[in-house]
Amino acid sequence: MFNKILIANRGEIACRVIRTCRALGIRTVAVYSEADADAQHVRQADEAHCIGGPRPADSYLRGDAIIEVARRTGAQAIHPGYGFLSENADFADAVEAAGIVFVGPKAASMRKMGSKAGAKELMQAAGVPVVPGYTGEDQDPARLQAEADRIGYPLMIKAAHGGGGKGMRIVRASGEFAANLESCQREAANAFGRDRVLLERYIEQPRHIEIQVFGDAHGNVIHLNERECSAQRRYQKVLEESPSPFLTPALRQAMGDAAVLAARAIDYANAGTVEFIVDPSGGFYFMEINTRLQVEHPVTECVTGLDLVAWQLQVAAGEPLPLAQDAIAQNGHAIEVRLYAEDPEAGFLPGSGTLERLRLPAASEHVRIDSGVVEGDTVTIFYDPMIAKLIVHDTDRPRALARLRDALAQCAISGPKSNIGFLERLARHPAVVDATIDTGYLDRHLDEFMPTEAADPDLLLAAAVARLLARERRSRADAATSADPSSPWAIADGWRLGHAGQRTLAFLHGERRLELRAHGSGGDYRLEHDGQAHDIAGARLDGDTLSLRIGGRARRFHVFDHGRELLVHDGEQRLRLQPVAMYRHEAASSGSGADNVVAPMPGRVVVVKAAAGDAVEAGQEVMVIEAMKMELSLKAPRAGTVAEVRAQAGEFVEADAVLVALAAAEVEA
Repeated sequence: MFNKILIANRGEIACRVIRTCRALGIRTVAVYSEADADAQHVRQADEAHCIGGPRPADSYLRGDAIIEVARRTGAQAIHPGYGFLSENADFADAVEAAGIVFVGPKAASMRKMGSKAGAKELMQAAGVPVVPGYTGEDQDPARLQAEADRIGYPLMIKAAHGGGGKGMRIVRASGEFAANLESCQREAANAFGRDRVLLERYIEQPRHIEIQVFGDAHGNVIHLNERECSAQRRYQKVLEESPSPFLTPALRQAMGDAAVLAARAIDYANAGTVEFIVDPSGGFYFMEINTRLQVEHPVTECVTGLDLVAWQLQVAAGEPLPLAQDAIAQNGHAIEVRLYAEDPEAGFLPGSGTLERLRLPAASEHVRIDSGVVEGDTVTIFYDPMIAKLIVHDTDRPRALARLRDALAQCAISGPKSNIGFLERLARHPAVVDATIDTGYLDRHLDEFMPTEAADPDLLLAAAVARLLARERRSRADAATSADPSSPWAIADGWRLGHAGQRTLAFLHGERRLELRAHGSGGDYRLEHDGQAHDIAGARLDGDTLSLRIGGRARRFHVFDHGRELLVHDGEQRLRLQPVAMYRHEAASSGSGADNVVAPMPGRVVVVKAAAGDAVEAGQEVMVIEAMKMELSLKAPRAGTVAEVRAQAGEFVEADAVLVALAAAEVEA
């Protein structure tokens, strides 16, 4: 085994590898960018070295700098994690050439999977089921049209060197093929530098089921059963679970055997994932092999009781696989979701900023948290905005889903927006509960997972009561330190001579302003909202738990009050509000926002497409910024003339900064 390992990654995977290495008595070396100087993986490693600027191209993608740190520190191996250089064959070769062990498959195995077309041909030759299609080098449009007509419709055009859902088009009729082909080739050329495509039959309402495989240098290859990843949005996995509720024992055996066959076909060693698409009748077809550890590997660890990172290190050190195929256990059911700093209601726009509050459930035998951040850390604009992975495990699927819902209810994030509410609705949706979801369901029915515009009345009342109780608690504390603690005039609890005083509370719920009027004190109130009165009795706030009676019905809520933000949860749904001082007024709809193009989040300006004096049309692209590994197109809010451009290409800008100002619109006499 190794004495020292360098981890060529960041975030939760770097922290995950560090934990395993510490358990094995292996010292760790971290690398970090200037943006990650205070990151958790830097703090947890035995030593850490800065390798460049905040952009991945200036740091985590600099293979030469990473290898130099490994040489300088005496690291015997490099663990690439996932993402960045984990599937880069040239990097794997360079590591080996430097006399350092690459914790992963050989570069030759990676290269065999580097092309979707070549991989598909290789698997077909090895006897692994593949979707009917065309992977030939002849890319003449007429030949591709003829092959498409031969394969039949619906059909998918895919970039041969693509990934991440880019360079894909679904064609449902022969007459639609040519236009979709041109569009796919343009996107492939822009994203990957090559426009070669492959064609394959499109499977309607498919499931995505992957098999975890492991090989060693001694010729042993086994599988560790499956994970189902059918809950996806735009080809990105949202919920992963093991075992798959769809597979029968016979189908599980067949897919496991096919996965091992696929791994053997490329002389695979170390951890990998063979991904299959499965049709409603149970027919399964090879998609690709991910030649690395997967983000969702914890669900496999939970049901098998194995540490896959420890296995990676053992295999990389030349040891044989610790277990044979017949010794692989499958106990209970595990589910994983990923908490992201993103706004589902704004098209899942990635967020950034300081995690002012990060409340996650305590780890236990049923709940696991994999995270690379803690409260007070910053989610930066430069990398994936994942905050944590939440993994639950129990004896069966219904219990695991119940654990997931309970664990999500305990989560609270203040600072950047998060997808927790979206995940809660996902975990309760019939398509997930009944295990009928397919890979396209979320995209077809996304509105079913979005919150309603109106705030739940009980949650709103609970928020108001929590705010009232907190005020009274503070006023009593202030009275206790006053010159006359016993004086009723020192207590600002709403009491008035002869009647209960009236107070007004205001909140923002998204773009809506909500106001409530309150009478009473000491936990007994009458609240008025939208012309209706509600009687509250026996309200008590114990830590984060609020108990009360609404119209004679006892209720219990979780309340997280962070001053600028108030979160109320009843165990099934949550309400997020921004308390508003009564003197604050909302901006008029005709305000200056219509004259400005502002940054929706912090980012780097990629290109400026307008200059002062230019005439622009409503919706015309005037600037592109890059944030969270994605490009955002900023467009003119109306037709007019550009008065000023306040940012140039390459500059970093803050959220809400005015980037382009339009000249004031002329008012007709």
